[in-house]
Amino acid sequence: MSDEDELRVCEIARRGRLIVAEPWFEGGQPVVVQTRSSAEPDDGELALLRIPRHGRARVVEFIGPSAEIESVLKGLLLDRGARWTGEEAARASTEAARLGVEPSEHEGRVDLRELPSVTIDPEGARDFDDAISVQEEGGSRRVWVHIADVSAYVRPGTALDRWAQERAFSTYVPGQVSPMLPEALSVGACSLRPGRDRWCVTVEFLVDDDATASDVSMYRSVIRSDARLTYAEAELIAGGRDAGVDPAVASIVRAAAAVAGRLRERRFGRGAMRLERPELVIALDGEGGVESASWEHEPAAHALIEELMILANETVGGFLAGCRAETLYRIHPEPDPQAIVGLIERLAALDVPTPPQPERLTRAGAARLASEIAGRVAAHVRSRPGAEAFTALVLRSLEQASYHPKNGGHSGLASRAYCHFTSPIRRYPDVVAHRALLAQLGLDERPGDPDLDAIAAHTSERERELASIEHQANDICLAWLLDRVLYEEGWEAAFEGEITGVIASGLFVRFGEVFEGYLPVRALQGDYVELDEHGVSLVGRRGRHRYRLGGAVDVVVDALDRSDGRVKLALSGKNGRT
Repeated sequence: MSDEDELRVCEIARRGRLIVAEPWFEGGQPVVVQTRSSAEPDDGELALLRIPRHGRARVVEFIGPSAEIESVLKGLLLDRGARWTGEEAARASTEAARLGVEPSEHEGRVDLRELPSVTIDPEGARDFDDAISVQEEGGSRRVWVHIADVSAYVRPGTALDRWAQERAFSTYVPGQVSPMLPEALSVGACSLRPGRDRWCVTVEFLVDDDATASDVSMYRSVIRSDARLTYAEAELIAGGRDAGVDPAVASIVRAAAAVAGRLRERRFGRGAMRLERPELVIALDGEGGVESASWEHEPAAHALIEELMILANETVGGFLAGCRAETLYRIHPEPDPQAIVGLIERLAALDVPTPPQPERLTRAGAARLASEIAGRVAAHVRSRPGAEAFTALVLRSLEQASYHPKNGGHSGLASRAYCHFTSPIRRYPDVVAHRALLAQLGLDERPGDPDLDAIAAHTSERERELASIEHQANDICLAWLLDRVLYEEGWEAAFEGEITGVIASGLFVRFGEVFEGYLPVRALQGDYVELDEHGVSLVGRRGRHRYRLGGAVDVVVDALDRSDGRVKLALSGKNGRT
C-alpha cells in the first residue's frame, strides 16, 4: 500500500450512477468507489476501502450491513488495524499450516500426559493457553502451571513472528475476538483442548500452608488436559457441588482453590493493591442487535486461576531477573508521593475515609499508602454508591504499568520482579518471556538480538490502543441497546444517574445501570458553575448547586450516535440532585 493510501471502513451509498462511501467511525468527506460489475456492494453495506490521495477508492473487503452490530464491531476492528483482513488471514493461515496442526514428536519434553490437568476459562473462550494440576503432598500441595508452548511454533524472524509482534495482543469485543495468531494456532495446535496432546512450558512448585513456594522447577512438557471447565463450573466444584464430576478433576479444583486463597491473603498482606472493579458483560441477540448489558463481579474461580498465574509470572520474572536476563518485564513503578497526597485531598473533599497523611512521604511509602487507601475505598463503596467514581480516582493517581527490558518491580502486585508469561496465545510479551526462559534453561537457542527497547515501546503503546478499541466497542454496543430502550420507553424517559467524572466543561454520568453519557455545563441551568480546587465538583458561584463525583443527578438523553457510541445528556424535569 502506498504511503499516501489509507484503509478506512465506510458505509456504501448509491448516488445515481456513482457508488460513494462515507467514513463510518470518524468524520471525513465521502469518496467515490471504483467497482466491478461482479463485486458491487449493496446500499448500506460496510466495506474496508483503500483510499488514495487522488482517484477513486477501491474495496479491500466487504464487511456486512451497517444495520447489524456484528458488522459494525468487525468494521471497528478493521478500521483500527486490530483485525486480520481476509488477505492477511489467508497468508497467515498458510504459514501456520506449514507448521502442522498437531504435535507428534515429544523428544526432550517431560511427559505429563498421565498427570490430571484442567483448564478454567470464560464460557465463550476458545484459546486455552493455561492449564493447572494440583496434588496433596505431605501437608503441602504440589502445583503445576502448564502454559502453551507458542514459542515452539512462532520462531524468531519468521513471518508469523513479525505479524504477532506487530499485532502484539488479541483484541476482544462483544461476540468476537481478533486473535494475535492465526486460528490454526490460537484455537488449534497451541490451544490446550481436552483429550489432545499439547506442548507446554510447565512451572512446578510446592506450596505450603503459609503460601510459600519452594522446590521450583521449569521445563518443556507435553500434557493432555482432562477437562475444559468454565468459571461457573469451577465455582460449583470448589463449593462442594461436584456431583457427576470426575473425582480427579474435582480434586484439582478444590486443592487449587485452597492454595489460591492463601496466596491471595499473602499478596494483600505484603501490600498488593486491592481494587475491585466489576466487568461489563454485553450479550448480542444473534439477530444484528444487542440483547443486554450488565455488571458482573469477579467470580471466585477467576481469582483461583489469577492467583496461580500471578505466582507463575512472579516465579519466571524472579528467575530471569536473577539471571540478569533481558526480556519484557511487566513493570509498575511506585506512585509519585505528590499524586497520593492529592488523592487523599480529593477523597477527603468527597467525605471518603482516608488514612493519616505522613509528614514526609517517599515513593515506597506512597505505594504502601496507596494500597491502604485502595482497601479503604473498596470497603467504603460497598456500603454506598460511587464505586466507579472513587475507584477511578485511585487508579488515576497511580503510575501506568508497561513493558520494559529491565526489571523494575511491580508496585500494584507488591512484586520485586514480574513478567507476563501465562498467556502467549494472546500476548506477544509472553512469547518473548518464554524465549528468554528457555534460553536461560538451555532448552532452546537464544533468539538473537531483538530490539527489546523498540518491542517494549510498541507493545506498551499497542496495549493502550487496543484498550481504547475495546472501550469504544462497548460504548457502541451500549448505544445500540440504549436506542432500543428509548424506542420502547420514549425519548422523554428520565433516568437516575451517578456522576462518574467531572471536568471544567461538564459531567460524565452513569445511568440506567450500565449507560454513560456527557452532560455539558451549558445544560446545568440556574447558576454559573466552575470546577472546584480539587477537581472533584462543579460548584455554582451563588452556592445553589454542587455536582460532585459520586453524586446523584436525574437526566434524559438529548442525543445519541450509534456509530461511535457517544451519548449527550440533559437534566430531567426533576432537576439535578447532589
